[in-house]
Amino acid sequence: MRHLITLVFTLTAMGLWAQSPSTMERVEAAKIALITERLELTQEQAEKFWPIYREFSEQQRNLRKEFNNLRTNHNPQTASEEENQKMLEMGMQIKERQLGLERTYSERMQQVITTRQLMSLRKAEDDFKEMLMKRIREQQGQRDQMRQDRIHNNDNMQRKRNN
Repeated sequence: MRHLITLVFTLTAMGLWAQSPSTMERVEAAKIALITERLELTQEQAEKFWPIYREFSEQQRNLRKEFNNLRTNHNPQTASEEENQKMLEMGMQIKERQLGLERTYSERMQQVITTRQLMSLRKAEDDFKEMLMKRIREQQGQRDQMRQDRIHNNDNMQRKRNN
């Protein structure tokens, strides 16, 4: 299973910059594989857990979008004190909704998985994000190095032509 996860991560990171639907599907597949392995989900648990988890993830994504939209349309430097206060309150309301969401879905998930598995879920999610970001940084470093090599080679070729 670890080899599968490594392969999916590698393939995913290679195409992540394109943000294509197939790339995002590979990211999701890698996440599912990692969480399934870390939580040691049985087949029966997995069948019940993943629909709940997907629903929870979608709700979280919607809250993040809502908050990002608020932030995008708000400039604290030009906003009035009243507008800034309203923005703070709206941000707190979204955080409260997020907490409520976590409580609701934690209860639902505990009907399917053990508390040990639920506690392991956050760590698995964090590890997944960390591994994905590491792969992205590595690829960016490789791209930067290739770019520098091309510039260096072009400079050398230009000097040779000029001599």
